[in-house]
Amino acid sequence: MTLRVLGVDPGLTRCGIGVVDVEKNRRATMVAFGVVGTSPEESLDQRLLVIATSIDEWLDKYEPHVLAVERVFSQLNVSTVMGVAQASGVVIAAAARRGIPVALHTPSEVKAAVTGSGTSNKDAVTKLVTKILRLDAPPRPADAADALALAITHAWRSGSGTSNSGAVTTGPGSQSLTPAQRAWADAEAKARRAR
Repeated sequence: MTLRVLGVDPGLTRCGIGVVDVEKNRRATMVAFGVVGTSPEESLDQRLLVIATSIDEWLDKYEPHVLAVERVFSQLNVSTVMGVAQASGVVIAAAARRGIPVALHTPSEVKAAVTGSGTSNKDAVTKLVTKILRLDAPPRPADAADALALAITHAWRSGSGTSNSGAVTTGPGSQSLTPAQRAWADAEAKARRAR
């Protein structure tokens, strides 16, 4: 069975979307990619409506088994974080309405899965996505390449490449975690203790 993953690199100005089919042997094939853009001059409600309408169209057209969305991890610019979180919420709600599972992955997890290093830059991610998907040219803009990288990451990290599970579990009997997952789990545990 082939797993179809729709990856989303959320943002208000540019929301990258990419669809990838991944076989059991981890061979990944690009199905489609694009970017939904909105103007900062538009009102927030209208910008979110554009993203919501577009993601609905992508979900209906490509019927993914699972969505992979970039997790907002840490940024200094609060307004950017809020915009990304709002766009993410619209995307996650669209998937939930259809009963499609959603997995969240941090940027460092995606970089590590695709390039082997959690500190790679965007150019390295785009280069490896191009190679993994056997594309003639790099997907542009970078937001689209990031969305494809998210889809690849989820399929590869979910085990056999055909699991719909996006949950990262910790504790006895769980899968071994990557350094990025351990860092995320540690940060979440620390935040819970601070409450």
